[in-house]
Amino acid sequence: MTPRKPNPELLDDDAPEATDAWFRKARPAKEMLQDLVGAELATQMLKPKRGRPPLPQPKEHVNIRLDADVVQSFRQTGAGWQTRLNNALREWLRTHAS
Repeated sequence: MTPRKPNPELLDDDAPEATDAWFRKARPAKEMLQDLVGAELATQMLKPKRGRPPLPQPKEHVNIRLDADVVQSFRQTGAGWQTRLNNALREWLRTHAS
């Protein structure tokens, strides 16, 4: 099977087809980026980023026993019920500050 000839109307001069010669000439970002943006920024850009960015004050996991009717009432409000429970506790702290 012979390779298909590209449609000249679909060729993009700004983004030419990647050829074998282009791939042989290509270099990994870690080799080229430092010259383009500087060592510090290159290091930061190439550093792996996994998951969500860390929060300045991350939530703390706790186990707490609450009355079933309280939990059920918050659950019935739908998605985000734990956040609403957290906000209710925060509001209680504001009104009962010592």
